[in-house]
Amino acid sequence: QVQLVESGGGLVQGGGSLRLSCAASGSIFSINTMGWYRQAPGKQRELVATITSRGSTNYADSVRGRFTISRDNAKNTVYLQMNSLKPEDTAVYYCNLRQTVAYYWGQGTQVTVSS
Repeated sequence: QVQLVESGGGLVQGGGSLRLSCAASGSIFSINTMGWYRQAPGKQRELVATITSRGSTNYADSVRGRFTISRDNAKNTVYLQMNSLKPEDTAVYYCNLRQTVAYYWGQGTQVTVSS
């Protein structure tokens, strides 16, 4: 089994920055993809960014150029640096790990951006 623990959410003014972290533990394979998804009230969960164990990244158009995903394979930890935050970035952010055919999710961390 795999456990994911997120941290770093909070309340920030528009234009500000936050950094999310997600530490994975348990049966972690060397080849995997970690990422961040978010879900705003009344909306479906959507992809924010992903990064493979080799460092290839993918971003949603809405965050490209403002958010940066990175990872530390030795610590099985993924980060999301969020800059130039907008009120529409307000959501619960979920960490995700995918290896072989299995998906794992964290409990989520709230990010609120005030206008």
